[in-house]
Amino acid sequence: MCLSPYPPVNTQPKRITFAQWGERYAELQAGGLRESSYGGPLGRHRADGDLRLPKLQMDNSAAALRLWNFLLSEEDRLQASLAAGKKLVGTMKDLGTVPVMAYALDNLVAFYPDGAWWLPCLLENQGGLLEAADALGIDDSFCPVRAMLGAFVRRNRFPIPGLLTCSVGATCDDFSAIAQRLESLGFPVLWWEIPHRRHPEAHEPAVTLPGGFRAPAAQVAFVKEELGRLRGALEAYAGQPERGRLARRQECGRDARAPKGGHLASTRPLSDQRLAAGIRRANEVRRRLAELRELTFRSDPCPLPALELLIAEMLAIHFCSNQNESLGVLDELIAEVHRRVEARIGVLAPGAARVFWVNPVADLRVMNLLEDVGGRVCGTDYMFCHALDEIPTDLAPLEALARMALADPMVGSAVDRAERICAEASRFGAEAVVISRIPGASHCALEASLIGEVVRTRMRLPWLEIETPPLTDAMEPTLRTRLEALVEAVRQSRASER
Repeated sequence: MCLSPYPPVNTQPKRITFAQWGERYAELQAGGLRESSYGGPLGRHRADGDLRLPKLQMDNSAAALRLWNFLLSEEDRLQASLAAGKKLVGTMKDLGTVPVMAYALDNLVAFYPDGAWWLPCLLENQGGLLEAADALGIDDSFCPVRAMLGAFVRRNRFPIPGLLTCSVGATCDDFSAIAQRLESLGFPVLWWEIPHRRHPEAHEPAVTLPGGFRAPAAQVAFVKEELGRLRGALEAYAGQPERGRLARRQECGRDARAPKGGHLASTRPLSDQRLAAGIRRANEVRRRLAELRELTFRSDPCPLPALELLIAEMLAIHFCSNQNESLGVLDELIAEVHRRVEARIGVLAPGAARVFWVNPVADLRVMNLLEDVGGRVCGTDYMFCHALDEIPTDLAPLEALARMALADPMVGSAVDRAERICAEASRFGAEAVVISRIPGASHCALEASLIGEVVRTRMRLPWLEIETPPLTDAMEPTLRTRLEALVEAVRQSRASER
């Protein structure tokens, strides 16, 4: 794998337009840029149909170029995996659990069809995905993830996986309805349940989850059983043998050799050892993201734009279909951010208003907009905090994964989630909170008001609720004005404290 060299120390970090990236790419090439196999100019992605890119401002580093190319080449990577004889697993809704298990088997590649929810933005509503969903009864009263349904039916956005899993129970009603519609169209789904995380009752056995939430031990045991079903399904799909006596003896370190004439070396089950190794690899990604977030959120001037950091965080969910390359992309971003912090240079002016951002935006342009009006992101909850927390390694693997799944902020109460947001906002010195509501998403209907009230009473911070459809062009003046007002409130608060 070839890594891009870092720009000279005197290169000023800044956000540049998509058009300016053509010239920047030529500069990097002249400086000896070396790229991975998916590298190349960003302009080619516009030709592939990503029409929103020219409306975005992007970081001007070689590390950011690699990140964008990695993100936008995932479909090619999935096709290449199929051509190499690997099997695809579509892991819907759990955001960070099943991929850890799937990648523990060498011949499986997991990805989230859910990622299609950004396609209406990137394609600027071209491509017919929403129209296809409309025709199937999933109209614009649903979350933009309905584009996933169109992608499956049209079969032109990602390869159709041979195994589809989906978590249900304490999950978004919109998504559950869309996934059920998908199954009714002949795409079989392996459903597994995640219960609503509740507070343990007095004297009830309980455990502490990654991230600090607590849950009854009985709920953890239930999720562990569900993950056991998934383990069996993944083994069967990957072509692994049943978990019989030989497999159990191997897990205990005995009888390591295959029986005479057998093929155990090439058909090992998804043993605890393999799961533990998969957890360790996932934690490597999570540790790097933790370092990147700490460096970025705590440094002034801001060393990395909010848009690139959002994309980097998304790597934790399923590694953009390549675990090893995710590590390389993150290592290069971390090195670039370290360079900027040490040189005391950044992409924004010093003193930008420090904003904690809740929920991912349907239109990526909004992350630019915050920075345009003098704000910066200094903490995030993009609905998958549990995929950023390290998975325990001192527990049996399925127990550890069950605890991690239950730590999902979206399967508990909005108040629990708000308390974590307050703790993180305080840790990173946030001066305001923005809650981005997703149109049509059932999990966001009243949640913003609950979270905002907790933020107001616990932290006495200004907060703003906005709704971001896949394209915000028509409402950008209004969004800009509201974000400007929030930034001005921060400035006034600073002035009053002097």
